[in-house]
Amino acid sequence: MERLSFATRSRCEMLDITAELAALVRRKAAEGRWRSGALALFCPHTTCGLTVNEGADPDVRRDMLTFFKRLVPEEGDYRHAEGNSDAHIRTTLHGPSLLLMVEEGELRLGTWQAVYLCEGDGPRRRSLWAQFLPGCRDE
Repeated sequence: MERLSFATRSRCEMLDITAELAALVRRKAAEGRWRSGALALFCPHTTCGLTVNEGADPDVRRDMLTFFKRLVPEEGDYRHAEGNSDAHIRTTLHGPSLLLMVEEGELRLGTWQAVYLCEGDGPRRRSLWAQFLPGCRDE
């Protein structure tokens, strides 16, 4: 298992981590390890999740952040003592994990897709666990 670390800069943000993941897959493939299969990602935080969405137009990221802030406002009828219930709720909507395809040592995403770490209670340093699941070989 690989452990990655990311620094977020604001309370709520969608940090594009696609380049880091692609570099990890290429590095492991160059070592003769990760060729074809799946990359399982898990974010071990209760106020930070993962998603895949468009990465070409930055307005998509802005629109999503605006929507989630409106859907789950920071201030509300919350009882959680730490004052970050909105982040917990948003993380449940995003989810803590992703499964991405790897083929011939390359991360496979759609033309416009990017992988995002969805921060809800930053800025913080966040961990991400990555596990490669080798595919079956056709014989």
